[in-house]
Amino acid sequence: MDIIELFQKLLRFKSITPNDDGAFDFIDEYLGEEWCLIKIDIENTKNRFYYKQFNDLSKEHLCFAGHIDVVPAGAGWSVDPFEANIIDGKIIARGTQDMKSGVAAFLYACKHTSHFNGILSILLTSDEEGEGTYGTIKVLEHLKNIDFLPTSTIVAEPTCEVNFGDAIKIGRRGSINGYLEIQGKQGHAAYPEQSINPIEQIAPILEKIAGVNLDDGDEYFAPSKLIITDIRSGMQVTNVTPDKLNLMFNVRNSTKTTQKDIQELIAKEFEGINYRLKITQGSYPFMTNKESKVVKILSNSINNILNIKTKNSTAGGTSDARHFGSFGIDTVEFGVINDTIHAIDENTSIKEVHNLKNVFVDVIKVF
Repeated sequence: MDIIELFQKLLRFKSITPNDDGAFDFIDEYLGEEWCLIKIDIENTKNRFYYKQFNDLSKEHLCFAGHIDVVPAGAGWSVDPFEANIIDGKIIARGTQDMKSGVAAFLYACKHTSHFNGILSILLTSDEEGEGTYGTIKVLEHLKNIDFLPTSTIVAEPTCEVNFGDAIKIGRRGSINGYLEIQGKQGHAAYPEQSINPIEQIAPILEKIAGVNLDDGDEYFAPSKLIITDIRSGMQVTNVTPDKLNLMFNVRNSTKTTQKDIQELIAKEFEGINYRLKITQGSYPFMTNKESKVVKILSNSINNILNIKTKNSTAGGTSDARHFGSFGIDTVEFGVINDTIHAIDENTSIKEVHNLKNVFVDVIKVF
């Protein structure tokens, strides 16, 4: 089975979060008995950790990681989203970019590796696109408990921007969610002096918080920006002022901004106003040293195979790479061009998949 046949096989599993649709049974068989397997299934999430120890002379443990699940296809496709046929050098199917191309590439590279200086492993989950509560994080917790955490990880999420090979991610921003409730006093619109209108209270403050940069960013991180995502108030009538206003916001934060910084900003701007603030953090920012072994080797392999000098990026949303970062593992992300993920007619080119596989083969060879 060549790399494209493997890719098509994976795409034809309707592995919509958190259902693997039999994909893991296929991967178990594909890798074979030469690879040891740890299964960690919790609730409706399936996780697989495959590993092979090539020698015990090195403490090097390189892990390739990703997810087998995809988002629902939705309506309006020009083809069957799970048929995975080749059309003009491309495959149009759900999961082509995010991220079965990456999974196919590292599965093929790892299966066909005969020599490695240490341990090679593969971590896969069926719940990355969902809450991920019982996904990658649970596998890493188990590996830590048995003293078997990787020393380096490559997550094969789609990272490239315009040309394949032009960007890798050496970190990710965090994600902070804010829920603000302003308590006013309901009243008749004709007698505003008898009420406390939270809409009028927040109006002059919005320009001081909406879209405001909370830090200046740095070489790798864009400034952390407070983005208001929802404001709700009122009774949908014209003669009653509301007693309450609810506002939600999100901050994709760099390492320079914390929850405490946001709390202090809100306290300053809402001084004298009756409000309640709840903050949650879905993910924390992390950064891998650009001089780390995995970053340097991956960058060199991209140059060797593609003759492209890749750039280090932290752009975009979040991924399971954040979990590896939280365990202190040197983590980098690299995959195909990211321009149709989660979209109708998601697609990637056959050439990119071949080249991604070749880059991973080169990484393994020189690591």
